[in-house]
Amino acid sequence: MVAAVVFDVGETLLDDSREWGAWADWVGVSRHTFSTVLGAVTSAGRDNAETFQYFRPGFDLARERELREAAGVGERIEEVDLYPDVRGGLARLRELGLWVGVAGNQTARVGELLRELELPVDAVATSGEWGVAKPSAGFFERVVGMTPAGAAGDVLYVGDHRDNDVVAAKAAGLRTALIRRGPWGYLWADDPLVRRDADWVIDSLHDLPGVLFPA
Repeated sequence: MVAAVVFDVGETLLDDSREWGAWADWVGVSRHTFSTVLGAVTSAGRDNAETFQYFRPGFDLARERELREAAGVGERIEEVDLYPDVRGGLARLRELGLWVGVAGNQTARVGELLRELELPVDAVATSGEWGVAKPSAGFFERVVGMTPAGAAGDVLYVGDHRDNDVVAAKAAGLRTALIRRGPWGYLWADDPLVRRDADWVIDSLHDLPGVLFPA
């Protein structure tokens, strides 16, 4: 029985369009060009960070994040970046008695920004704060450990990414749901590995009460 639900961040709770656009501006290419190359990298199942290498070989993502912050154009998360179903969907799960958390491959700064939004969740954590990232099994050990659930099988992890979210969480013993939105969610919704490892494929956070508590 699912006792806790933990959500990925980018393209699960947050629409990443503004942040990817900011990166395109930072590296000096059109947003259309950046988006197209990002899509090609995505469809090949490669890490998003590889996108930058096409525009600036040797690009150091961590260093460039620091430079963006110093220039006053660093990471921002505001209410407008949340998908419309987020606040209501999270609140409804808590009303149903579930423990609700957020944990994704994000910087420590993103963790701070998410907490400032005061989402209706019990806890927020990021890989930057933990020092371990998806798809590592250690990340999902931390996910289970942040909840009051007694076992990994009592935790549902919801995300948009086939390899980092669905396959990795299932391998760690968690229940899994892929949300069909953002480039990865749409691209992989019907992928054989998703069909194998996802307990559910959903279109909205509002779908979760129905699949977790069927009439």
